Amino acid sequence: MGPLTARLLIQRGRPKTDRLGRIRSLDLSGLKLLSEHLDPSLLARLKQLQELDLSDNLLETLPPNVGLPHLRILHCANNQLWDVTTLAQFPELEELSLEGNPFLTVNDNLKVSFLLPKLRKINGKDMSATCSQVENLNQELTNRVRAYWQKFLTTRDPEEDAEKARADFVRSAVRDVCYGPESLSEFTQWRVRMISEELAASGGTQVHEADVSKKSPQATAACKPRARMMTSKQPDDVPLNLSSSKRLRVSLPAKMEDLSVDSDGGQASLQLEPLHFLQCHSRNNSPKDLETQLWSCAFEPVREEGSTSQTVATCGGEAVCVIDCQMGIILHKYKSPGEEFFSVAWTVLTVVTQTGHKKRWSVLAAAGLRGVIRLLHVRAGFCCGVIRAHKKAIATLCFSPTYETHLFTASYDKRIILWDIGMPNHDYEFQASQLLILDSASIPLRLSPVASCPDAYLLAGCEGGCCCWDVRLDQPQKRRVCEVEFVFSEGSETSGQRVDGLAFVNEDVVASKGSGLGTICLWSWSQTWVGRGSRSTVPVVILAQLQWSSTELAYFSLSTCPDKGLVLCGDEEGNVWIYDVQQVLKQPPPLSAPPQAPTQILKWPKPMALGQAVTKTMVNTVVANAALTYLTALTDSNIVAIWKRP
Repeated sequence: MGPLTARLLIQRGRPKTDRLGRIRSLDLSGLKLLSEHLDPSLLARLKQLQELDLSDNLLETLPPNVGLPHLRILHCANNQLWDVTTLAQFPELEELSLEGNPFLTVNDNLKVSFLLPKLRKINGKDMSATCSQVENLNQELTNRVRAYWQKFLTTRDPEEDAEKARADFVRSAVRDVCYGPESLSEFTQWRVRMISEELAASGGTQVHEADVSKKSPQATAACKPRARMMTSKQPDDVPLNLSSSKRLRVSLPAKMEDLSVDSDGGQASLQLEPLHFLQCHSRNNSPKDLETQLWSCAFEPVREEGSTSQTVATCGGEAVCVIDCQMGIILHKYKSPGEEFFSVAWTVLTVVTQTGHKKRWSVLAAAGLRGVIRLLHVRAGFCCGVIRAHKKAIATLCFSPTYETHLFTASYDKRIILWDIGMPNHDYEFQASQLLILDSASIPLRLSPVASCPDAYLLAGCEGGCCCWDVRLDQPQKRRVCEVEFVFSEGSETSGQRVDGLAFVNEDVVASKGSGLGTICLWSWSQTWVGRGSRSTVPVVILAQLQWSSTELAYFSLSTCPDKGLVLCGDEEGNVWIYDVQQVLKQPPPLSAPPQAPTQILKWPKPMALGQAVTKTMVNTVVANAALTYLTALTDSNIVAIWKRP
């Protein structure tokens, strides 16, 4: 399709007329239009146009100054739009469709709510909740920018050039003024820039009130004080919704037991404070549900160097939740009735538009009892892919650290499968393909690509021990058996001991749990591999043992924080064991040395639920973000516990 012509507009316009100025409704859908095909000078002749359908094209943006003063309904579904700010040129717009634009997020829904004062519906849904949220966000951001301005004035050099001072203020305000969940940071930074520019231009005397406060009476009357995020949805998809979570009250400050002192310059005890306790996986949203077991959590990968993730995904029961750790807000909740989710994992995909623009997507994979992988496009707001991966339950999954579309799944069918989920098309559809099948002698419980060579070898902690597979894709065999089994008893090659915790502390050192009662083992991958020879069963080269709970209960998953040299693990009493192993990594203790005690233990803070303290619970999983600003613990009593380092 080339540029639009007057003849085409007349053919597709209604009512039938030979004059552009009399057309009220225009259908330009399905013409494979590019943005450059929309001629503003031609479209501006549609003086009476009220409804325009641009769906199912290839538009990346709408041209400015189109000049449709009476446009009330605009359909832009199934395009490649990445910017909504040009919609501000249609102030009379009442209904807008944006489904199927893969680069738009919930931030863009908030932007259009702010930019279009008369908008009543987006994607066929009422805008009142989004209106309420935008009003609240805007008011808080305005107050914070004003306060920041006053602080800025006290530090400003009176001799400084006024223009430079204004630019410095705007730049620093965008950097420093924050509010709301991280997932909405694109919108809040956009508004902070607008507010600070206006404030600086007026010399601090005024800030224009938000257009959202001038909504039509019908829209304003419908606004509710508790907002739910409007998200797009495809047929047969279960939506991800922003919902208020049930909070548990903490009866006492958390106790932190200090168990060791590192006099050789190791990390001092961490100051971690309990921040939120959430019941967000309840069956039927019942506040009485203190029984749903929560199994896996993972922090969203950071998008930029130096940034910190505060968004964590958790799973348990029939739900997957995406939580803002700072605010304690459930950003999205995905439910699959009859499912029990056991594992979640993130990847960030780089998607290239038809004109070469690159966009970054966060995609969350979730799996469990039904053996099905669900790919959740969190920011767009729905399940955009389903892979029927195994006939039995999936115990765990993980993405390759080097190939963003490669996903390992480990199942109770005693198989590990490597999938390429592929890149989604403009309809959000994934076409997954199977790359490898790895056969295991026992059920694989934990997966970890080898840190120093993630494209060559995969470790798995299994019911029957710790195994390793060659996963190089340049090898001809697409179905492979375990190449090496690692054993942990010194001087013995006896296998069969369950390994239910497994993670790399750095590129060489592995932390594993389950092979010895009451201990966590630190061992060297490189030294073990060098000593392998041609054997299929190899004793690991143990560097140190860490003292842990003496419980005989299994399936407490450990995690590591490589940037900080930490190992983390929960226990059957609700405690979080923290080990600073930096010194061990530098200088391993003698093999005869007793197990190293934890650096500290975070004691269970006994939150209140239904008027009673939850005094005892099992912490199944503990995960911290890379910067160790937030720590999330999942329990078998439907409690997500979030700690923060002040």
